[in-house]
Amino acid sequence: MLIVRAMGGLGNQLQQYALYRKLEHIGKDVRLDVSWFRNEAFQVTMAAGRELELDYLNPLPYKMATEEEIRAVLGRLWEEPERFAGKIRRKLHPARSPFFEENDLYHEQVFAMDHKYLIGYWACEKYYADIMDLLRADITFPRSGDEVLQKRNDEAVRQMEETVSVSVHIRRGDYLDDMNQALFGNICTEAYYEKALGYMRERFPEAVFFIFSDDIPYVKEHYQGERYRIIDWNHGRDSFYDMMLMSRCKHNICANSTFSFWGARLNPHDDKIMIRPSIHKNTQVCVPEQMKELWNGWTLITPQGGQINGD
Repeated sequence: MLIVRAMGGLGNQLQQYALYRKLEHIGKDVRLDVSWFRNEAFQVTMAAGRELELDYLNPLPYKMATEEEIRAVLGRLWEEPERFAGKIRRKLHPARSPFFEENDLYHEQVFAMDHKYLIGYWACEKYYADIMDLLRADITFPRSGDEVLQKRNDEAVRQMEETVSVSVHIRRGDYLDDMNQALFGNICTEAYYEKALGYMRERFPEAVFFIFSDDIPYVKEHYQGERYRIIDWNHGRDSFYDMMLMSRCKHNICANSTFSFWGARLNPHDDKIMIRPSIHKNTQVCVPEQMKELWNGWTLITPQGGQINGD
């Protein structure tokens, strides 16, 4: 049996779910472990207060790992996956460890594994690009119980369908904190967005840009005019509807955020253009040929406004 841990925010949870579905698709006996959301000790290295946002969506087809199944894979280590001693053992004896932790952009070997507990974010498109149709069928959004909110989102969808709509995700908020700034900051720069918007305008002069952000005052100041529509009403638990709206646009410009990656991935248009930054974190070194392979079908733009691939 393989067990995939779910953790983090909705974008990361969807990537872990996607890996789960890919493993299931190739015939593996696999479970999704959601216990991270019930155990504060598991959230030590993450922002506290995360919820299992997969449950906000329409019911997803997955088998949840039971305590007995987790014990069967981890043995006596099942209670300490985040403890120092457990990490030391995994580093000293990785082949014998029941854990496998992601430490690179892509790990082909996970598809040949058995009896492992998989920890990671699995952001790379190559993991599940071949089952995206299946994932789009799985991942659907419920109607809001708030009729006013539902009507606003319905109207936005109507506008997206009637125009050459392009979603633009601008994530600032928590990325401006000192710790996050060092890791995620200065990647989606003004040069990045200028190049991405220009790339779309060259191909679609009539494009209408739908702006999604956690810093509405910033985008209202920087994106003015009839070609920009700012989506600023899905808040709190309803924030996941922004992902739904991104997916209804015809083309997508993403931040270095798994949330907007999934907005683009769930976009069903065959001729869509998806743009993302060439790196996700400042610790990453972009190797163009590698990124072209791992993110096939995406246009990559550097923080300096250079283009890695795309037409």
